[in-house]
Parts: sequence; C-alpha cells; structure tokens
Amino acid sequence: MTSAELYVQTFLKDSEIAQVYVKGARIWVPDEEKVWVGAELLENYTGQSAIKIQIEDSAEERSYTIKDKKRLPHLRNPEILIGENDLTSLSYLNEPEVLYNLQVRFLERNCIYTYCGIVLVAINPYQQLPIYGNELIQMYSGQDMGTMDPHIFAVAEEAFKLMSRFDKNQSIIVSGESGAGKTVSAKYAMRYFAMVGGSQTETQVEQKVLASNPIMEAIGNAKTTRNDNSSRFGKYIEISFNKKNEIIGAHMRTYLLEKSRVVFQAAEERNYHIFYQLCASRDLPEFKKFCLLSPEDFYYTSHGMAPEIDGVDDAEDMLSAREALSMLGIAEKDQLMIFQIQAAVLHFGNVKIHEADGESSQIKKDDKHLSIMCKLLGIEESQMRMWLCHKKIVTVGEVLTKPLTLTQASFAQDALAKHIYAQTFDWIVEKINRALHSGTKSTKFIGVLDIYGFETFEVNSFEQFCINYANEKLQQIFNMHVFKLEQEEYVREAIEWSFIDFYDNQPCIDLIESKLGILDLLDEECKMPKGSDENWCQKLYDKHLGKARHFEKPRMSRSAFIINHFADRVEYQADGFLEKNRDTVLEDHINILRASEFELVAELFEEKVDPNEKKSRAGSATTHPMRQAPKGGRSNKKTVGSQFRESLHKLMETLNATTPHYIRCIKPNDVKEAFIFEPKRAVEQLRACGVLETIRISAAGYPSRWTYPEFFQRYRVLAQSKDINRSDHRKTCENVLAKVIQDPDKYRFGKTKIFFRAGQVAYLEKLRSDKLKACGIMIQKHVKGWLARRRYQRIIKSVSLLQKYGRGLLARRHAKFLRETHSATCIQKRWKGYKARTKYLQVRKATVVIQSAIRGYFGRMLFKKELHEHRAVTIQKMVRSYLARKRYKRVMRGIILLQSHYRRRKAKKELKHLKIEAKSVEHIKNVNKGLENKIIQLQQKLDSKNKEGMTLKEQEVYIKQLKGEIEKLRSSNEEGKKSSNKVSELMQQIKDLQEELSKEREDKQVLITEKEELMKEHTQILSKLSEEKCHLKEELEEATLKREQQEIKTDDELKVKLEEAKKVLQAEFDSERSHHQRLVKEHARLQQRLENLQSEMAVLTSPGGHKRTPSDISAISLESYTSSVSPDEVKYEEEGAEDKDQGYGTKKKKKAPAPPPPSATAIEKEMKDIDIGLVLKLQNKVKELERQRTELEERLEHMEEETPRGGSSTAVISNSAFDALKQQLVNADDVQLVIKLQKRIAELEMTKSKLADELDEREDEEDEDRSGFKITTPEFAYNNLKNINGVNGVSNTDRVDGKKKKMQELQNENDKLKREVSKLMKSISENVSFEKGGTNSPAGKEFMDSKKIEDQMRVFREQFTAMSDELERRREECLQLRAMLAEKSITTHAIAKESYGGMDDIVNEDNELALAYRTQKELNRLLENQLQKTEKDAKKKEDRLKREIRDLKQENEAAQKAINQYNSITRNLQLGPEAKIEATMQHEITRLTSENLDLREKADKQSDQIRKMKKMLKVYAKKLKEGDVAEIEAELERDDKQKSSDNGVATVKHLDRTYMGMLEYKKEDEPQLIKCLIMDLKPKVAQGLLPGLPSYVLFMCVRHTDYINDDEKVRTLLTNTINGIKKCVKKHNKELDRVILWLANTCRLLHTLKQYSGEKAFQTENTSRQNEHCLRNFDLSEYRQVFSDLAVWIYQTLIKHMEEVLQPMVVPAILDHEAIAGLTASKPVGMRGRSSSSANPDEEVRELSLDSLMKALNKYNQILSQNAVDPELVKQVFRQLYYYIGSNALNNLLLRKDMCNWSKGMQIRYNLSHLEQWLRDNKLNESGAQDTLEPITQASQLLQARKSDADVESICEMCSKLTTPQIVKILNLYTPVDEFEERVPISFIRKIQERLKSVKHDEDNTLLIDAKYSFPVTFPFNPSTITLDSIDIPESLHLDFLTRV
Repeated sequence: MTSAELYVQTFLKDSEIAQVYVKGARIWVPDEEKVWVGAELLENYTGQSAIKIQIEDSAEERSYTIKDKKRLPHLRNPEILIGENDLTSLSYLNEPEVLYNLQVRFLERNCIYTYCGIVLVAINPYQQLPIYGNELIQMYSGQDMGTMDPHIFAVAEEAFKLMSRFDKNQSIIVSGESGAGKTVSAKYAMRYFAMVGGSQTETQVEQKVLASNPIMEAIGNAKTTRNDNSSRFGKYIEISFNKKNEIIGAHMRTYLLEKSRVVFQAAEERNYHIFYQLCASRDLPEFKKFCLLSPEDFYYTSHGMAPEIDGVDDAEDMLSAREALSMLGIAEKDQLMIFQIQAAVLHFGNVKIHEADGESSQIKKDDKHLSIMCKLLGIEESQMRMWLCHKKIVTVGEVLTKPLTLTQASFAQDALAKHIYAQTFDWIVEKINRALHSGTKSTKFIGVLDIYGFETFEVNSFEQFCINYANEKLQQIFNMHVFKLEQEEYVREAIEWSFIDFYDNQPCIDLIESKLGILDLLDEECKMPKGSDENWCQKLYDKHLGKARHFEKPRMSRSAFIINHFADRVEYQADGFLEKNRDTVLEDHINILRASEFELVAELFEEKVDPNEKKSRAGSATTHPMRQAPKGGRSNKKTVGSQFRESLHKLMETLNATTPHYIRCIKPNDVKEAFIFEPKRAVEQLRACGVLETIRISAAGYPSRWTYPEFFQRYRVLAQSKDINRSDHRKTCENVLAKVIQDPDKYRFGKTKIFFRAGQVAYLEKLRSDKLKACGIMIQKHVKGWLARRRYQRIIKSVSLLQKYGRGLLARRHAKFLRETHSATCIQKRWKGYKARTKYLQVRKATVVIQSAIRGYFGRMLFKKELHEHRAVTIQKMVRSYLARKRYKRVMRGIILLQSHYRRRKAKKELKHLKIEAKSVEHIKNVNKGLENKIIQLQQKLDSKNKEGMTLKEQEVYIKQLKGEIEKLRSSNEEGKKSSNKVSELMQQIKDLQEELSKEREDKQVLITEKEELMKEHTQILSKLSEEKCHLKEELEEATLKREQQEIKTDDELKVKLEEAKKVLQAEFDSERSHHQRLVKEHARLQQRLENLQSEMAVLTSPGGHKRTPSDISAISLESYTSSVSPDEVKYEEEGAEDKDQGYGTKKKKKAPAPPPPSATAIEKEMKDIDIGLVLKLQNKVKELERQRTELEERLEHMEEETPRGGSSTAVISNSAFDALKQQLVNADDVQLVIKLQKRIAELEMTKSKLADELDEREDEEDEDRSGFKITTPEFAYNNLKNINGVNGVSNTDRVDGKKKKMQELQNENDKLKREVSKLMKSISENVSFEKGGTNSPAGKEFMDSKKIEDQMRVFREQFTAMSDELERRREECLQLRAMLAEKSITTHAIAKESYGGMDDIVNEDNELALAYRTQKELNRLLENQLQKTEKDAKKKEDRLKREIRDLKQENEAAQKAINQYNSITRNLQLGPEAKIEATMQHEITRLTSENLDLREKADKQSDQIRKMKKMLKVYAKKLKEGDVAEIEAELERDDKQKSSDNGVATVKHLDRTYMGMLEYKKEDEPQLIKCLIMDLKPKVAQGLLPGLPSYVLFMCVRHTDYINDDEKVRTLLTNTINGIKKCVKKHNKELDRVILWLANTCRLLHTLKQYSGEKAFQTENTSRQNEHCLRNFDLSEYRQVFSDLAVWIYQTLIKHMEEVLQPMVVPAILDHEAIAGLTASKPVGMRGRSSSSANPDEEVRELSLDSLMKALNKYNQILSQNAVDPELVKQVFRQLYYYIGSNALNNLLLRKDMCNWSKGMQIRYNLSHLEQWLRDNKLNESGAQDTLEPITQASQLLQARKSDADVESICEMCSKLTTPQIVKILNLYTPVDEFEERVPISFIRKIQERLKSVKHDEDNTLLIDAKYSFPVTFPFNPSTITLDSIDIPESLHLDFLTRV
C-alpha cells in the first residue's frame, strides 16, 4: 500500500471544502525525512492545481501541487485534541495525526501507552519506568477501561473483567517487531493476572506462572541487532481460572523455534542465553565436570563476536533460572542433566571434521571436544566418530555404508546439534506444562500470545516466510474483529449504516496455504528425490505468476519471489527452503543417542508411536529423524511447514473462540536509546501492525460519537434559546444539528449517542470557537465602551480637581519659598556662628595642649635637676658621715690606750703600798687576835670529840660485824669494774637517743607550726571559694537574665520549630507504631489462616459435623509475653512479700505464679538501642541498691530491738556497687536522666556517710569517757614537757622504762594520726574535687574549670601529702628507737653509777620519767584532737560548700533543661529520618524513665513513713506487753493534737461499706459469661446501656479473682475474653455497629486495667474511692499489651470495612461530582471512553455522588458517638478515612487525562471544601484529617494555577506535599477543554523539574500514593469517673449467676 493510498477521504462537498481549506488552515504535507510535516495555507483553496503553503518548523514558503481534488492534504486537528490518549477521539483520523499524536505523547509527556480503538499501542521506552508497581495494579483493578490512562494493566483488567462477568475466554495478542517489547508486555500482563487472581492455596500457581518467564527467556531468547532479549519463538500461554476467578493452572504452546541460531549467528548477535549463562557459571563446583570454557572459545557462541550484553549478568541470570526450575518442581538432578546436554552441544560445535582422500571426511583421534561431548551425553565415542563421517543406504536386499563429504558431514553435524537443542527445548516446555497443570477442572482461561511481528530484512528466508504467514492470519482475525465491533455498535444504537469496505487479506493467505499454494508446492518438492530450491521456485512461477495479484517475480533473479503482504512487499530468497522444511537428521545419529547411558538423554530421542493420538496441547513443531525410504516409497514424516500450518490453524481456532485484546508494540528507534522517536521506523510498524487499518475502518464509518448530554453540554452555545428543551436532550441536539450541518449524511442519531463522520467534530469545534469568539468580541466591545466612558468622566473630574489643587499648590509653594528663605538665613547665621566657635575652640584647645606640653617639659627638667642635686647631697652626707665615724673610732682607740696605761701605773703604785703595810706591827696584832679565837673554838670541839669517842667505842662491835659484808661488797665492786666499759658504751647510746629525742621535739614543734600555717591557708581558700561563689551567683543571674531575653526574642521562631519538630516526631513515632501494628495485623492474618486450616481439617476428620469449641487462639500471643525478670528479683519479691501487708485484710501475700512485668532486658531487645538499654540497666541498678538498702534497714531495725544503744539505722551499701554504678553512669548519653540517677545514687551515698559519721562520733564519745587525764591547751603540755626534760637526778631504770613506753605510745599515736590524715585527705579529694561534678551547666563548667581553684586544691592536697610523709618518717624513727631499746637493757644501778655518782636512790626519785611519759602522751593526744578538730572544721566547711554548689546546680538545672531541650530539638531538626527516629525514641524513653524515678522517690518517702510507723508500732507493742496502755493513749493524743495544730490536716474517717465493686462467678459459669456478655450482645441493646458496661463487668470479675488471689482463674477469664472478642468480630466483621461496639469496649477495658493497676502514673485523676478498688495481687501489664494488640486488630478491621464501603464513592464524589453547574465542558472521547464491560449496560446504576460520601461519614460518626468511642480514637479513624479518600482521589487523578483541566480543578477544590467543612462542623478539624487532603488539594490548585515561567517558584512552593513525578504527571496530563486555554509547554515542565530537583533532594520519587498505608493507632489513657460500686447490671444481659461482693 503506497503512501498515497493512506490518505483518508474527508467526505466533504465542494462548498464545505471552500469553508475548510481557507487561508490560515493547518494541514499535513509529506516529507522524505520526517514522513509528515505541518504546514499552513497562505491562500484560500478554490480548486487550483497548486497552492501556497508555509512549513511551520522552518517557516519556508513553497508551492504544493494538488493532483486530485479528492485527495486534498490532510487537515490538522485543533490543539485541544493533541495528545489524546485514544486516537479514535481525534476529529481528523489520518496517518500524520496518528503519528504526531504518538510522538507528542511519547517525547513530551513520556507516555508509552496510547489507545487506538481496541488496540493498545505500546512504544518501547528502552528505560525502566516506575509504572508497574503493585499500587498501580490496585488502582486499575476493578476500573473500566475508559476511565483510566492507557496502560497494559487496563487491557489485562478488561480481559479479566469480561472473563469473570460473562464466563467467556479471553485472549491478549501481543505483537510487534523484535525489540519492540513484546516479551516484557506479556510478562506484565501475566503479572497482573497473578496479582488479581492469586489463589489462597499452598500451591501458589501464580508464582509458578511467573517463574516460567526466566526459564523460557534463557532457552528461547537471544541478543539480536534489534533487541538484547529477543524471543526467537512464539508462545501462547493459557492461564486457567476456577469459578472463584482464582488461578489454578496454566499451559504453554510454542511455535517455530529458531533452531538455526544454535549453529550460526550474525554479526553483533548472540546464541541463546543459556549457553552464555553456562559459560559464566563454569566456576561452580557442580559445573566443573562440564569442562566449560569462555564463550569466545566455543564455535557455536563466537560467530557474533559479542559475548556480553551491557547491564546483564549471565551468572545471576543462571541462578534465577535454576531457582525458577526448582520452583516448578524440576529436580536438581534433571537440571544438571539438562545443563550437561547444553554443554555437550557447545563441545559438539568445536568438533572439527577434516577432508580425507577422495570424497570422504574424517575426525582426528585426538579431538578432545568429541571425547567430552560423548562423555557428557553418555554415548560411545567410536560410533559417533564413525557415523559423523558416514551414512547408511538401505536398499531392497542390503544396507550400504557411504562416506560423507566434508560439506555433508558438517551439515549433518549442525543438524544434529539443532535437533538436540530442539528436543531439550520441547522437554523443558513439557515439564513446565506439567508443573502448571492443575487437577481442578478449568472453567475459563485467559490466553496471552507473545508472537513475532511482521519481519522484512535484506535477505529473507524460510523463517521470515513463516513469521509473515502467521502475521497474515492474525491480521485477518484483527480486521474481522474490528469490523465486527463497528457493526455491533451501529446495530446496538439502531442507526442506518452501509457496509464498510475494509482490506481483506484472504487472497494472500490462500496464496500461501491453499491447495497447490506455496506451502503445498514446497512439501511436494521436498518429497522428490532430487528436489531443489530452483525447481520449486520455477514451479511457483509457473503456477502463480500473473494469476495471483499478491505474487510477483523479481526482475534479475530466478531463485527468489515476492509476496505483497498487508504490511509491505517482501522478497524471499528460495535458497535453503527445502532443507529447512525437511529438517533432516540422520537416523544413525539418533540411534546412537537413544543408546545413551543417561536416562534423560535416551528419553529425549525415543520414538513416538503416534503423535496424533497424544492429546497434548503443545503446538511446538517437534522434529523427528527421517528414515530414508527406498525408491518409490513415501515417508510419513511431516515437514516443518505443514506442522507450522496445523499449529497455526489450532491457534486461530482458539483465538476465534475467545474475545481478543490487542497490544501492538512499537520500536521507536534502532539504536536502543531511551525516548528517541524516529518517524520513519514508527510509520513502518504502524502500517505493519494494523493500527492504521483500524483508523481507516473507523474513519470509513462514524468515528466520532457523543452522548446527548455531553453534546448539549459542549455545543449548547450553538443553539438558540427556542431550540433548547432541557427535558429532552435528543430533541435539542436534533434542532441544533439541523441548523448547523446541512448534510444529514454527516451524522446519525442513535439511541444514546450521536454518530459523526470524520471531520465533523472539528467543523463543530470551529463553529463553537467562532461563536465564542464573536460573543467574546461583543462582550469586549460593551465592556471597553463602558470603561472608556467611565475613564473620560474620571479624566474630566480629575482635570478640575487638578486645576484646583494645582493653584493651591502654587500658592503653597510660594509661601513655602518665603519660609524657606527666612529659615535659610537663620540657619546660615547659626551655622556660621557654630563654625566660628568650633574653630576658636579648636585653636584654644591646641594652645592649651601646647602650653601643657611645654610646661610639662620644663617641669620634668626642673625635677630632674632637683633630683640630681638631692642625690649629690645624699652622697656627700654619706661620705662625710663615714669619715667622721672613722675619725671618731681612731680617737676613741687612742683614749682607751691612754686610760689603760694610766690605770696600770696606778695599780702598780697601789701594790707597792700594800706590800709595805703588810710588814708593819699593826698587821701582826690583828693576826694574833684571830688565832686566840681559833684556840677557843678548838677546845670546844675537843670536848665534843671526846663525847663522840665514847659513841665510837660503842659502834666498834657493830663495825666488826659489818666487815664480813664489806668483803662481799668488794667482790661485787670488782665485778662492777669489769663491766664499766660496757656501761660507758650504753651511756653514750643514751646520750645519742636523748639528742634524737630533742630533735623529734623540735620536729613536732615545726609540725605544729606548719599545721597552723595550713589552717590559715585553708581559711583563705574557703574565703576565696565563698567570694567565687558570690561571683558565680552574679554570673548565673546575668546568664539567667540573658537567657530570658533570648527566649523572649526567639519565642515565635521556637514555636514554629517546635511545631515542625512535633510533626516530624509524630510522623516518626507513627512509623514505629505502624511497624508494630503491621506485625499485629500480620499475626492476625496468619492466625486467621491457621483457623481456616483447622476448620478444614475438622470438617475432613469429622464428617458428622463436629463444631470446634472456643480455643486458646491467642495462646501464641500470650506466650510471646513471657516474663524476663531475673531469678534474683523473683527471689526478692518472694522474700519481701512475707513481711508486707498485701491488702484486703490479709496479713501475708500468697505466693502466686502471676506473670511478672517485662524486664529491662526484654525492652532493650525490642528497642535495639544500646543507649536506651544502658539507661534501663541503670534503672535496674538503682532499684537493686534501694532493695539492698531496704534489707539493711530492716536488719538494723532488728538489731536495734536487740541492742539498747542502737542508733538510727541507715543503709550500708558496698563501695563496689557504687563504683560499678558510677562507671555505668559515665557511659550514659542522656544528661538529664543521668543527673537524676546520680542524684539518687548520691542520696544513697549520703545515707552511708551519715552512718559512718554517727559511728565515729560514738567512738569519740567512748574514748573521752574512758580517758581521765585531759590537756586543755598545747602550751600547758609543752611547758610540762620542757620542765620534765630539765629534771636531773632521776633513776636510770625508771627512765629507760619510761622511754620504752613513750616510744610505743608514740608509735601507736602516729599510726592513728596517719590513718586519720589519710581518711581526711581521701574525703577531701573525693568530695571537694570539682572535676567529678555532675552538672553540665555553663556556670558549673566555669566553676569547675577555674584555674585558681585547681591550684589551691592542688596545694591543699600537696600539704596533706607532706604531712602524711612526715608521719610516716616519724613512725619509722620510733620503730628504730624501739628496736635499739629492745636490744640493750640498762639497769637502774648502772644509770645511777653513770649519771648520779652511784646513788641508786635518787634515780626517778620524783617520778620524773612517768611524768615525762604522760606529758608526751597528752601532747600527742592534744595534737590528735587538734587535727580531728581541724578535720571537722574542714568537713563542715566542705559540707557548706557542697550545699552551696548543690544549690547552684539546682538553680542551673532549670536553665540547663531548657537549653538541652532547645539543643535537642535543633539537633533533631538537623538529623536524617533514621537518626530522627533513634533520637526521638531515646528522648521518649528518657522522659518516661525520669518520670519513673520521680515516682520512685515519692514511693521511697512513703516507705520511710511506713518504716517509722512500724517502729512506733513495735514500741507500742512492747509497751502494751509491759502494761503501759494509759501512757500510749496519752502519747497518741498528744501526737494527734500536735499534728492537728502543726499541719492542720483533717483526719480520714473510714466508713463502713457493704459493696466493694466486685462480681463473683463460678468457674463453670465462665463460658456462659462470655456468651451472654460478648457473643450474644446486640449493638442496639448495648446502645441503651451504660457506655462500656461489658468492659466494666469483666473488670469487676477480674477484681474478684484478684481479691481471692486465684491466678489460674484470672488467666482463663482474660484468655477467653480475648478469644471471644476475636471470634465475635471475625463472625460479624461486616456489621459496622458490632465492630465499633467491641472496639469501644476493648479500649475501655484497656483503660480500666491501667486505671486500677495500682501504678501511680495512672492514678493522678482517681478518686480515693477508685484507688481503693485497685488490684492488689496481680500485675496484668502483659495482658494490657495483649488487649492493646487486640484493639489494634479491631481498629484495622473497622478501617478495612469502612474503606471497602467508601472505595466506590471516592471518585464519583471528589472527581466526577459537578457541584458547580455548567463549569465543565466535555471533550470528544474515543472508543475506549465509549466502551463498557459491565454485565448489564442497559441497567441504571445507582449514582454515587458527594452526598453519598457525606451520608456515609455522618453514619460512621453517629455510630462512633453512640458507642462512646474515645474522642482521640475517633479523630484517628477519620484521619485514616480522609487519607484513604485523598490518596484514592489523587491516584485516580494522576491516571485520568480528562480530569486534568482548569474547570475540573475548580470542581475538585469545591468538593474538598465540603469535606473540610464537615470536619469543622463535627469538631474534628484538629484530628489531622484535613492535612491528609493536602496532596489532592494542592493537585487541584495546580490545575487552577497559572503556568508561566514567572510562576515556577510559586508552584514549587505551593505543591509542597506532592512529589516531583506527581507534579510533572499532572502538568503533562493538563489538557485545555477550550481553545482559549493553552497547553503547558514542555520548557515550563523542564523548569519545574529542575527547580524541584534543587529543592527536594531526599524525596521519594514515587508516582502513586500508597492508599493501603495506615497510620499507627494509639490509645491515649482515658480514665473513667465512674466508680465500680455504682455500676448496676441490667437484667437484659442475663447475668443472674454473677454475685455482688
């Protein structure tokens, strides 16, 4: 068919032609490069032979020749029709319009799918597009074909819908050139069927159907020059469905495998993929035995020289193929055997056959490839070597062996290789069919035909002939189907029509397949013994040349022929037709293979007895070995041509019995580049695939069709008011068309539609446009006149006003000039005076400066002079004084010499005088007087001596008695003399010790002095610290003031950031919750599946109809929450429970194995966060320390009862526990939480230190009580010691003993001093060191980092270190002294002889040694007391400093919290999504942990009060035993009076109560309770009761089980309750009232369990009465989690049901509903818009509109309110529903081109405003539901927005909730409905993309919103104000078996 024949008649008369072909008309003209180009007429056409035109692209003017008036240039469609998704909706249907429309959609809008009537045209984009996701399948599922954008899913959905509704088989025919995307299209169609028809059985047939694709691609696809994954065979897959429309099986037929590719490939092509996949996987262990090489080393894979494909990993594809084979049930052994056969084919190709002598051939013996091939196939190498070069000839009487030539042997080798591969291919197909076969009877199927398209190459052979023959048959069916649809439409609408002439290719088909046709002659020639291609070709010439118009002969060839196909003229080369048709394989080769040792190889080649009797549906052309028959005999083997013809006939029968759906794949270019469109290649394929034939058939009839309402809506502007009849649209349309179109043949009126000829819609559009333009001009005329008059009147008025105001302005200007002149004069005067004064002052100032400088200079000079003179005078003074002193000394020395000389002379003179006087008489007289007196004294003394002589005589006797004793003493004296040397040595040592003792005393004195200096320095340090503290306080106040100012400045900004952070955190928390809830949902689904299987098993095993009783369905969920409490904690709980009151009047708690709460370890595993786990571990550590403290306190209390002097008991905790806890605190990340934990630990440490202090004070008091001698002052002790050291004459023995005692006492005292100093130093280093402070505030850091404080503390520590060293040295000296004294013993006599002249009595006569020892001891004790006092003072000061620092910390803590929160928020805002989630979770857990610690502190305080009360009770108990009752009563009265007077707190009086809010039931009544309260409760009955009454009743029963402490009973009750609720909801899941009822009751039961759990966090709003009803024995936290999961599941069930109800309402209500009448004008629609697949198209379908949606929402809200669902949960419900509505509406908008226009955007926005108003009316506007409508709202605003280059920024800001693909999609789909609107230029879309790319970096580039996404649901705690004892149970519940307690 030539291009001229492709023109389509316009069916216009001459008068109409003159109206259409006028100047400015747009036409199409042919072009060699672009095929068609657009042009514009420069003059009117009046019948001339040439007309002037202008080419639009190049603005070139040329003359266009018109040869035939009936074949005028094609007219172009209006701009509003360009880019339509259905080509049949175009007004002018012609080839250039089809080509241009496809090009616009493909290049500018990236739309690869377009409808052309019943055909889906698919253009290969050569790029992966995100348009095949599961969400898109969900969008197309259930939709009519014309309502959505063209897509392969729409075609698949149409076929599936027709099959399911009418039970009629369907077929999808995918055709196109190689590389056009047929295989991919068929794959996506099967994927759609697998998704929508997925079965619920375990077989999962749909997965097996999809698994067949990689297998068939591996063995049947190859790389060609046109396609990297070209299918080299045809296949037809039948997907079978059952009555439930579920896939139950599939079957595959294959056609015409290209076997020649096994042995030869053209350049840049590859063999089948399986060979390259084997070579790529040759390193696998299981493939080692195949001896595989690289593809370049094999002859069969190296022809194309292109072994690799870009972007394809053959090894990965091999793994995928093997996985698919395994899924299809093919054993691993068979897989390896198939791969082994394929490897043998590769090695077989490398076998080289050499030419031998004569006409024979041979194979060398060392050919290793032959050996490998035979080994792999399990055949004998010698036989194969023999029969590859020979063949048998069977005659009548004998069998001959004939050698083969090299050519014959090579041909036989290739034939055998092709046959082996073909047999393997058929075997795999058969295995796939067996795997896909289902034992269930198939009622219907959908077939997918993936077959080769029309092919024409430079050299066309037998394969191209068969392919084109198949396409001729398919085109015939296609033409008949299109014609049939057209005629059916006309008959359905009851219009008059004439027979449409269409191209019939039956003559071409008869030429090929009729008797004596091409195939018949070919088979006949193949049977001839000496048949050849030339003879066959000659027979064709003789038979058909000149007789058949579709057959021609080339001019220059005798071995070729031409067939005129429907698509093109194809020249076939006859060479090779006979051999390919025979497909001969030597029988000897087949017999060798049949004898293989491998079973599978022998099975492949076994002979089929009668293939016709095998009722296999496989239509593949299998090849059998041809036995060479004797002459005259006839072979029964069918040729390839006859087999293909038969299989093709079967295919045609199948297709004729089904409803076909066509997909035509177009290859846009030959270079395989993405989104490049070559018009020439596209036109060739459009002509070949029948698309233009569809256009021609449609254009031949009435292609344009409008319904009466649509036509009236569009073209009512052409009607006059008298012609309009709104009650009868048809009558109105008849009146309009009778006046507008004169020729009645141009249109027809049907029952529901108007049918137009081609071009009439364009004509009507032109008339409509002209009418609208005329109306617009008239409106503009009147408006412009009115504006001109109004402007003139304003000008006149303005002129008068201007004159008036102008004159006034001139007068005011003159007055202003006068004022300004006067003012200028004054200003000048003032200015000049100012300048003069300024200059004067400057001069004066300079003068003063100069004077001062000069005077200063002279003053300094005078000062220097006077200073010089003063220094000179001073020097003179000093020199003169020195000279005077020197002279004075010399004079004084002379005077002294003179005096001494004079005095010496005078003394000599006096001596001479005395000597003379002594010699005189007077001197002698004086001497005699003295002698007389002496004589008298001597006489007196003589008398006394006489008396003494008498006494001595008396003593002579006694002296004689003592002589003996004297002798004894002499002997002892001799012994003493002998030891005198030793005594002298000892005395020397004593002197040395005395010297050392004196030194020691001096050192002590120095130590006392150093201590006093240290005290002074310590006092200075404390004063400095106090000053620094004051300074820090001032800085803190300043920082607080600055912080407050900063908060005031950044308040608005912080609010905005907090709101954004809140949204981000909420989204992240929701994502975490949604993950958990998805797990719950999946658990519910699996549980449902388990129940289904159990029910089926029960039915199978119990035919009598056994019904399953309610079982523990939730056992799995309950067991998943097992306890993770450590054994130590359990032990502690059991031990601690023995001594505590557990409530309800019981004394001790009964040990019950109730489920304990989850431990920190379980929480840590769930959170998977190290930091959070560490914090929880710290929490447990604090808990453990508190428990240890409680135990120790109880022990101390017990000891107090036994010990009279027991002090206040405090906790004693090991240091190791605190060290470990501190180490863990260092590793914690969260500052606030760690600070709280540190405070808690610090309090425990303080408790420990208090105990130590109290013990020290008691020891000090005991020491003071024991000691009787005290030293008041150090001076007193020092004087005593000094006096004692000065005493002489004491006893040596006592002194030595005193020395020993003194040294020992000094050693003890020094040791004690050392211990005390070490303790003091350690205490100071631990408590005063600011390096380990717990605060992180800025003021605290500044305080800690102060260098001055660090230096002082370092000096302080060095002083204590020096003191410690000194004490250590003194201790060593004492030890040495003690050792020396121990070695030498000195007696008292020796000491007396040495120091006291041998007098023993005077040694230690006055007890001076004891006194010295006591004095030294008291001195040491005084020093010790002073040191202790110093320590206490230092400790007090340190405590005071600690308190001050603690106050600073507390003051800074509030500021630090605010700063940390601000930093945390800022840091979270800067983090990525995963980091935000982690930071948010850590912050949340930190907050909860902090609250837990606060609550624990309160609990500790209460426990202290309880402990004190216990002590009082113990004391009172003792007094009661002793009989002091009156005293106790008096004391209690005093305490009560004191408390009432001090605190003013009223006493609580306990009232007697009869009802405790419990319900008792018997164990056997539990099923009845569940039945009456859950299963049989009707929603109508429940609405008349107290909201949540079933939940209250259940909890009251739980309270009774807690009261009696029956854990088994509570476990069964809660388990049966959960199972009952699940069973009820599952059974009535479609009853909205019942589902909402149990959602409300489940939530109320969950809140009640929390409210009465006894946890303080849930008791903040409880009354005292409600607190009395709390559980005492059971911790049901695990069951709370189970009920929370149950509520989530019910919520998801409710949402699912609501979404199913709302789903059909969304699109009609939001998109289709036209609330603003007359705003939307319809456009022409194509055949797809007219088609419908409904079962009863004539029936009136219930219209769904916005009112239906609003009624449904009101109904939901009413039911939720009636059941008293929590308001927060109601908000979440409607938030989820609004999200579903918005996402569905947006997804449909993105897939519907007819919705993307300005007027529709206005309608959508108006419809959405009703939903927003509904939220406000029901007070749900704060639920976040309105935010979920933001995407669809922004999409409607985008449709209404201006779209110019200046609006790029505003559009990007406006569409913040839309993704980039969504914005681009809407802009691409935007289509104006009038000519006055403009299309969105492609340049504008590119700018939008660039801008969005620069703004949205990390955004998800998905096109469709996930409508199935569900927000995470939360159940905020909502306590009830109803007390349990006020609840009454109505009789309507039939719960009489419950007893009130």
